[in-house]
Amino acid sequence: MDAFLDGFAVVTQPGNLLYCLIGVLIGMLIGVLPGLGPAATMAILLPIVVTVDPVAAVIMLAGIYYGAQYGGTITSVLLRLPGEASSVVTVFDGFALAKQGKAGTALGIAAIGSFVGATVSIVALSLAAPVVAGWALDFGPAEYAALALLGVLLIATIGSGHPVKALIAASIGLLLATVGRDSFNNSQRFTFDSLQLADGLDFVVVAMGLFGVGEILYNLEERHGKVHVPAAVANIWPSRKELRVAAPAIGRGSVIGFFLGVLPGGGAVMASLAAYATEKRVSKTPERFGRGAIEGVAAPETANNAAATSSFIPLLTLGIPANASMGMLFAALLVLGITPGPQLLEERPDLFWGVVNSMYIGNLLLLLLSLPLVGVFVRILRVRPAILAPITALITVLGVYTINNSVFDIFVMIAFGILGYLMKKVGFEPGPMVLAFVLGALLENNVRRALLIFEGDPTGFVTRPISGTILALFLVAAVFPVVQAVRHRRAATVPDETTHREDALR
Repeated sequence: MDAFLDGFAVVTQPGNLLYCLIGVLIGMLIGVLPGLGPAATMAILLPIVVTVDPVAAVIMLAGIYYGAQYGGTITSVLLRLPGEASSVVTVFDGFALAKQGKAGTALGIAAIGSFVGATVSIVALSLAAPVVAGWALDFGPAEYAALALLGVLLIATIGSGHPVKALIAASIGLLLATVGRDSFNNSQRFTFDSLQLADGLDFVVVAMGLFGVGEILYNLEERHGKVHVPAAVANIWPSRKELRVAAPAIGRGSVIGFFLGVLPGGGAVMASLAAYATEKRVSKTPERFGRGAIEGVAAPETANNAAATSSFIPLLTLGIPANASMGMLFAALLVLGITPGPQLLEERPDLFWGVVNSMYIGNLLLLLLSLPLVGVFVRILRVRPAILAPITALITVLGVYTINNSVFDIFVMIAFGILGYLMKKVGFEPGPMVLAFVLGALLENNVRRALLIFEGDPTGFVTRPISGTILALFLVAAVFPVVQAVRHRRAATVPDETTHREDALR
């Protein structure tokens, strides 16, 4: 309890409050601008945050992530243009409400739902994180190896992209993680006698290329020449009746968002989709959805903010990033000399509770700022991408050079930027590749350490209770989509066969 209260003392220091405010403002801004998401922004800012106090830096990056969830709503409602992937379903009913002259109501209910969902999730995070961290102290190499393996599979199969494409991207990420010197026998792997590759690929450089440069190129192409005319905003505060209708959706969205946010590969996108589908299913009038149902805005916006907060649990307690943005935060912690995981709570309680408690204040700031700043964000949307892109690209190039003062890193970043752009063009999400790259080293090192402990006997992974349970979950997660696909295929073929028989009888 003392450490929890000390966390408030940390976050209320003027410097940390300032970085919290900067983080949520940047988050809202990039949430408004379609294309440049929180992962890309964190990647671009990584070289800058290393010069800042670690607690303030992580508070700011966390603010960018959950702030982006608020910002993405504005363009979804006013322009039918989701600023964030997690706001895609908000477009259906948010824009329909805007066309009915209720844009203010949609933004108001989204802000209230976001605040409630995030607050519920922060309280649950404050209670659950110490328990999970305490449980994870019993983890050894076998448990971490099993957990990393499960994480890679869930990232590929639960994410928003096509599972097969995600698995391919994750496999490439695992392969890239092997580049460099073998930490056990010091042999060179895939370095092609290059001294620059002897220490492996720098995660920050890879992430800045895939997310930063790749997103800039893709966004420049997608938004070039498009003019956005936002809907008018009036009557921001919803009526009592609208609040009464939205309240159950906000409650359900909070619960769905919290649990899906904890899962690797789940995150805000999956949570918003699941919450919207749930509301449509439980509604007595599902035909209203897509035509301006207030629950269709309240549920996904509540869920994506709840999920954004709860995704900090696996990162801070287990050292496993649940999504691409958490992967960037993971990288930031490593760059700052901090290893996320079960030891973090004991070794750096100031950082752990400072970051967690900063979310209470950050979400309050977002509730107070998001609606009054709608007019400012609408004006920013009128800035042409052709002006923003070169500025962002220049910051990215300067940033990656300052990491190691290496021109080679710039070329590596550009190469991964082109790769990231091409991946998005052909429907591959770069997120699974980056996350598998992060987990690759964790997986390999712990598998090898565990095998040394087990004297080369792989059955040790199964006989240990925790690692055996995690591997059983891995098996279920791997087999379930296959069984589901077979069932759907059979269900689709049965009517066809029936139709053929009926045609033959005629």
